[in-house]
Amino acid sequence: MIAPARILVPTDFGPTSGLALRYGRELARNFGSALHVLHAISDLVSLNTLPPTYVTDIAGLQHEREVAARTRLDTELTAKPGAAGIKTTTVVVMSATPAAAIVSYADEHRIDLIVMGTHGRGAVAHLLLGSVAEKVVRTAHCPVLTVRMPERDWRGLPAGTPPRQRKPVRAAARNSSRRRTA
Repeated sequence: MIAPARILVPTDFGPTSGLALRYGRELARNFGSALHVLHAISDLVSLNTLPPTYVTDIAGLQHEREVAARTRLDTELTAKPGAAGIKTTTVVVMSATPAAAIVSYADEHRIDLIVMGTHGRGAVAHLLLGSVAEKVVRTAHCPVLTVRMPERDWRGLPAGTPPRQRKPVRAAARNSSRRRTA
């Protein structure tokens, strides 16, 4: 069996990133791997096209965003259960493109596996916006495990539905297919 020594979980703090982090933690625990959690923020200095009169302190704004991202990353990692006993490194990087930052970090730190969430956009949104996960899958030099939020649970019921309100899908289908005879 191939056991990854270093696992990278990129996060944008969304729900699919949280699910990917759960997978990454469990894999790190099972394999005794080091876990790297990365958040990429856009580099405002290189992206700025406005004259200096409109934005006076881009470097200060960039620093504030970086500090806020580090704080949130540390807070989310310590607040969520399952972090105990796993060697975790948190990183905030600045880049023009998140996919390039993820792949670059993975190459520099000899990451063995990337675990990341995917949003599962529709065809038109995917065509217009592209996908960070897809770009990472195409360009990474290591395996990439993509995680998607389930729309339905293992029984075919809508995900997130409280157990008391769930009705079996088969019973609902059976009831709707009965014909009334008059």
